[in-house]
Amino acid sequence: MRTENRTFATRAPERKSFGFPLLLLKGYIRFVDKLSEVIGRSAGVLLPVMVLVLSYEVVARYFFKRPTIWAYDMAIFMFGYCGLLVGGYVLREREHVNVDILYNRFSPRGKAIANSLSGILFIYLMVLIIVFTLDYGLKSFEIREATATEWGPPVWHFKLMLPIGAFLLFLQGLANWIRDLYHAFTGKEMDT
Repeated sequence: MRTENRTFATRAPERKSFGFPLLLLKGYIRFVDKLSEVIGRSAGVLLPVMVLVLSYEVVARYFFKRPTIWAYDMAIFMFGYCGLLVGGYVLREREHVNVDILYNRFSPRGKAIANSLSGILFIYLMVLIIVFTLDYGLKSFEIREATATEWGPPVWHFKLMLPIGAFLLFLQGLANWIRDLYHAFTGKEMDT
């Protein structure tokens, strides 16, 4: 019997795939990105409504000498809701204020490393904000707190929006941190 002498080419060892955990992380990022977009764009509708409310107040006050008792509070609530709800979307788009003096000089991977390091602090701060504002909002709800204006609408709903807005920021910050951490370690952007 004749045996053939087979030589096999050696292959470079394959990189270890993260498999299922990576799929879960990508799914989380896709979900949070979409959630931030839907909530952010929906909350953006409040700005033109707020402008209409304030315009109505100006016309009623200065042209008809009949100011409303509700326009000021409504405008404050709408502006606050908008600011709190669009934060995650703005973070997703990476449009928050950034100190660019050194950051713009970094390579994409260097930026991912810087974002990963600062992301730890961001996540920690968001957890603190959620914890303290949740207590603040719940106490306001318990006493059925209202504004001290003539109209006197409840204000607890607005104070409960503080931890909700912070939670949305936390979710998006965590998604960005995962994305940046992946880029920092692999040198490639994560495709979601």
